Amino acid sequence: MKQFLALCISLVIISCSSNSNQDGLLNTDVVNNPSTANGKANGPMPDVKFEKETHDFGDIKSGDKVTCEFKFTNTGKADLIIGNARGSCGCTVPDYPTEPISPGEDGVIKVAFNSSGKSGFQTKTVTLVTNCIPATKVISIKANVLAE
Repeated sequence: MKQFLALCISLVIISCSSNSNQDGLLNTDVVNNPSTANGKANGPMPDVKFEKETHDFGDIKSGDKVTCEFKFTNTGKADLIIGNARGSCGCTVPDYPTEPISPGEDGVIKVAFNSSGKSGFQTKTVTLVTNCIPATKVISIKANVLAE
């Protein structure tokens, strides 16, 4: 019985010992901030302000690979952590800062869109998971993909 208990404790310690995933990026568990669990701040909080929340590529050809940047500032009073950024489909790939952004500092999220196999008007989103209130923020891209 003692061996079973020791094994269980070891598994818990091992599973809780890392704040990063295999890629070395921050795990979204870091973003789970107990002070925001009830939707109210209990101290200094970060806040993210984007220069723009939507980018329109306009007309592009099917097969084009295009990129854009979303510039932002941490306008809050605590470090901003982006724990995850996920595109709405595999054709939309975000690249985001994995290090904390200090109050007053700027950052950039780069978004790549691959229009292969797409046609017509396209709207794609990137959902960010942060330690702000609210914890998620959505930015979007648009394009009119012309047939070749």
